[in-house]
Amino acid sequence: MNAPATLPTLRFFTCGSVDDGKSTLIGRLLHEQNQIYEDQLSALAKDSLKHGTTGEEIDFALLVDGLEAEREQGITIDVAYRYFSTPRRNFIVADTPGHEQYTRNMVTGASNADLAILLVDARKGLLTQTHRHAVIVSLLGIRDVVLAVNKMDLVRYDKAIYDKIVADFSAFAAPLGFVTVAPIPLSARRGDNVSNRSDQTPWYEGAPLVETLETIDVRNPAAGDFRLPVQWINRPDLDFRGFAGTVASGEIAVGDEIMVATSSRKSRVTGIYVASDTSQTARAGEAVTLTLADEVDIARGDVLCRPGAAPAVGEQFAAHVIWMGEEPMHPGRSYLMKIGPTLAPVVFVELHHRLHVATLEKLAAKTLALNEVALCKLAAGHPVAFDPYKDNRSTGGFIVIDRASNQTVAAGVIEYHLRRSENVHFQLLAISKDERAGQKRQTPKVLWFTGMSGAGKSTIANLVETRLHMRGAHSMILDGDNVRHGLNRDLGFTENDRIENIRRIGEVAKLMTEAGLIVLCSFISPFAVDRKMTRDLLAPGEFVEIYVHVPVDVAIRRDPKGLYKKALAGQIKNFTGIDQPYEAPTEPELTLDTTGATAEALADRVVAWLEERGAIPLLLAR
Repeated sequence: MNAPATLPTLRFFTCGSVDDGKSTLIGRLLHEQNQIYEDQLSALAKDSLKHGTTGEEIDFALLVDGLEAEREQGITIDVAYRYFSTPRRNFIVADTPGHEQYTRNMVTGASNADLAILLVDARKGLLTQTHRHAVIVSLLGIRDVVLAVNKMDLVRYDKAIYDKIVADFSAFAAPLGFVTVAPIPLSARRGDNVSNRSDQTPWYEGAPLVETLETIDVRNPAAGDFRLPVQWINRPDLDFRGFAGTVASGEIAVGDEIMVATSSRKSRVTGIYVASDTSQTARAGEAVTLTLADEVDIARGDVLCRPGAAPAVGEQFAAHVIWMGEEPMHPGRSYLMKIGPTLAPVVFVELHHRLHVATLEKLAAKTLALNEVALCKLAAGHPVAFDPYKDNRSTGGFIVIDRASNQTVAAGVIEYHLRRSENVHFQLLAISKDERAGQKRQTPKVLWFTGMSGAGKSTIANLVETRLHMRGAHSMILDGDNVRHGLNRDLGFTENDRIENIRRIGEVAKLMTEAGLIVLCSFISPFAVDRKMTRDLLAPGEFVEIYVHVPVDVAIRRDPKGLYKKALAGQIKNFTGIDQPYEAPTEPELTLDTTGATAEALADRVVAWLEERGAIPLLLAR
């Protein structure tokens, strides 16, 4: 059943709205290309009677809708891959979901495809999901599209209906940059224009779907300058050190000069290993190990390239982002970006515009919700090597991961490098952080007091600083209310403003640790991911999370500022503990329960904790 390996391979995927016939089309394709064994066909016939939607006929959709939930609901949920061949080409096809809830799976199926088959139900015409998928296809760099106008049998093969759908799509897709749009009227259920021309559409003069797939000339996404993202360092023994990964694009040969993109360190290739064999060359798509002439510092995530043809290296870039998280995107919050094997912290600095998928209008936005698409400016936590996505998919595409849940919440394609960061460099200072701390005879720390309003954070922090001052320690308090009178007076109390509030305080606290100070930060800081963001800014052990705990009912009774009373009366919005959640720390360094001890006793606990860990030298201690 497998075609010779020398045949070219086309990767394509199906997309479109729910129930447009994507799975049925793939099943029909496999059946007509004799890719279904007799026992599979027999089992499919039985399944069709139980789960099918075609009466006594075989429901070919069940061939790729393998999950029980898919069969019960009659929709595709996961991405299903199938392989088939004709005498002219090998094919790898991905059947992707049409439901909005599973757009992330559609993106997964599209990420490695050369061509998209965009299905449209002839009865319904273009829908919002049709527009959304067309936009995503364009953003992912796919330039060749088959517009499959399906279920023509249900509109009596009406040419006027077909012509209108084609005209509507052509007008919509004009700005999307497709090189080829091949419209085909078909019925996946009946097989019209799938493998052969149909007698039902004598007015259609084009090729059937299979012939179109066999003959279409698609761009090779692996062409371009040599790129090898390093996956791991191969050290089987003391005498061998190789750099392993899959060649993303281009080719390299033994003896060629090579460079590490981020450090610009150069060497020459002395060996190329493919599996257990040696080779003189390595090409795009091959998993290889390279050995070099010099001992060059290379780690996982580094990108190897040719000198003079290197990717961009920087921390800031503009990218089109498809948001796939249930929770909205928050500018200023720290996420993780995975680009190839590289993992780096990343922050959404600004939303340039959000794209209205039905009209392609560019709209102003401050955040992104599920399935929305936007052009964003992002800043990584350290320099990364990348290419514009249009030049290289492997080094230009990335995913965004939520630091708290570890879920993938977005996919992005890099548009261009924001070169403003090239003119901003770290200034080497004559006095180091250790020298400043040594002069003060203390260890820099950030004591982060978190808890709901009325817990006693500021009271305890003030008492702690008083005790530190009496011992000669050098400290500074950053209090939530005080900071909002100056540095953060432009911020309100929405979720996005709270995130930005904590981000700025984290950066200020970091600068103060550079001065060798013990910094006491008293902030509600309701979101765990934002507290973790501050922790990650600092050196290991510098961030001390102190959870000042109080039950909500106790905090309401205390209500020293009268804020709970106003919040309960609806006079204050976004108030933590009332209409905004508080995410309590799960593993704080210290937990202070203000219902069972005095503020003075709890302050003594904090000072004792610092003394035990040497943050305050014995010379300054009691």
